[in-house]
Amino acid sequence: MSSTRRSVALLGATGSIGTQTLDVLRREPDAFELVAIAGGRRLGELAAIAEEFHVRRVGIASEEDRETLSELLGPRVELVVGSSGLSELAQSADIVVNAVMGFAGLPVTMATLESGRRLALANKESLIAAAPLVAQARATPGASVLPIDSEHCAIHQCLASSNSSSGYPDVRRLLLTASGGPFRGWPKERLATASRDDALRHPTWSMGPKITIDSSTLMNKGLEVLEASALFGIEVGRVDVVVHPQSIVHSMVEFVDGSVVAQLSRPDMRLPIAYCLGLPERLDHAWGAIDFTQPLALSFEAPDYESFPALELAYAAARRGGAAPAWLSAANEVAVEAFLAGRISWPRIVATVAAVMDQYIDDPLASLSDLLENDATARRLAHGILEE
Repeated sequence: MSSTRRSVALLGATGSIGTQTLDVLRREPDAFELVAIAGGRRLGELAAIAEEFHVRRVGIASEEDRETLSELLGPRVELVVGSSGLSELAQSADIVVNAVMGFAGLPVTMATLESGRRLALANKESLIAAAPLVAQARATPGASVLPIDSEHCAIHQCLASSNSSSGYPDVRRLLLTASGGPFRGWPKERLATASRDDALRHPTWSMGPKITIDSSTLMNKGLEVLEASALFGIEVGRVDVVVHPQSIVHSMVEFVDGSVVAQLSRPDMRLPIAYCLGLPERLDHAWGAIDFTQPLALSFEAPDYESFPALELAYAAARRGGAAPAWLSAANEVAVEAFLAGRISWPRIVATVAAVMDQYIDDPLASLSDLLENDATARRLAHGILEE
């Protein structure tokens, strides 16, 4: 690694991606300094992280938490509050890991890029909902986006074989792999009775509840289609999904001459996290390493669009553009929250999103205030549908 120690802000420190990022940082104390963290209402965990890494700045959800965390950490730590506090922390480090859940991660994404910093992005919703606005912010000198999603991190590595960085004319298509989630192969009549515990039982990855539910509906893969198009500037018609149950091939790039470049590793999110932190160098830890002297079966199949209509909803939103992806993401957040709370059945998640999207009227999404208005409208409609 470079002899220059880089500062890191980890926003979403107590979630799944956050805890795995901390594991990477523990292995590289001479390469990185954790200078800022945030993590919602898990104040005890936040305090423990701040103590272990000697963090100087901590983001908290509300003023109500200030007194509790002040008692735990003392005066040496500066506390900042709310979304404005997250934006402030996002401008305090060389590298910002955005692991904030859902649309709430948008201020982090925008503040990081507008201040010309490296964004290690695990919050796909902010990029998807605000793609036109994020594209403008990415033009800031020094700004860059590196995806922590295993699929997009794989694509990033595979595209190193391309001769172009603008539109990738030598690339025929991107192939995003999907495990198929916990319900792969389930008939539609069985899906109608899927429980919360069933949906949270992912076959290959250990993730937070929201993304695990998204994986069960394949909405996560639909959102990743949108994310890939926005990240790499490749039209959505050149982004395909293929089911790969073993989760060894994390994604592929097919070139116009028929060559396919793939990135393979065992499922371990520390690998893409380390890649995003270390670039242009690779950290010397073999996360996800494969022993190729042992039998290794790899299989691929087409997704079941009929049983998992979330995929087609995402492609349709991508084709419409503008605020349509923002509506899709917002409605899905509301529906998933309702499912996790036990208020609706599993099939109603995607049915709710579809009903919201049926009411979408084209909007080019010209500003941040426009985005916030669209997000609020989609959420209001979703709540209304759930109350029917």
